[in-house]
Amino acid sequence: MTDVGRTISEISKQEGSTAAQMQSQVTKKRNLEDVVDRVGSKLEAAPKAVTKEDASVLDSRTSRATDGKRPTRGSMAAQAQSLAAGNERGATAQSDSAAPTDPATQSQLDRVANYAEHADKVSSKLASNPESITKEDADKMHSKEQKAFGTTEKGGLASHAQSQVAENTGARNK
Repeated sequence: MTDVGRTISEISKQEGSTAAQMQSQVTKKRNLEDVVDRVGSKLEAAPKAVTKEDASVLDSRTSRATDGKRPTRGSMAAQAQSLAAGNERGATAQSDSAAPTDPATQSQLDRVANYAEHADKVSSKLASNPESITKEDADKMHSKEQKAFGTTEKGGLASHAQSQVAENTGARNK
């Protein structure tokens, strides 16, 4: 292997390839979605069943998916922590008759589900036919990611979609 080849190899190991970074980000978001589904259904159907472990996993997955940012006040993770603490003390933050999730939690669940649906479509396009990514796809991905997580990730799926659009546009203009 040449010196240049070794240098490139070492850099890619340190920084990770774009595809690896994108896959990592997608995996983090999917892990969050899985936990949001599981804990969200508990919040909705059986609030007394929410445990400290549920809240801790949700908090951790939220932090990982947002590059270490702590969940915000009023977020589903914060609500789960509050409810779990109340459950541990033997009190409940919600009554048994209040089966439906409060509007803020339901809204967050809907935003994450909308993100997941669009992320699957864009990820598939990026993997199989990146030339088919449109500006509308990238803009919608950015919007859904912002709404679901309160931020867009550098190197995240929206970022990759936007980069692909720029690359596609540049290739068409040549």
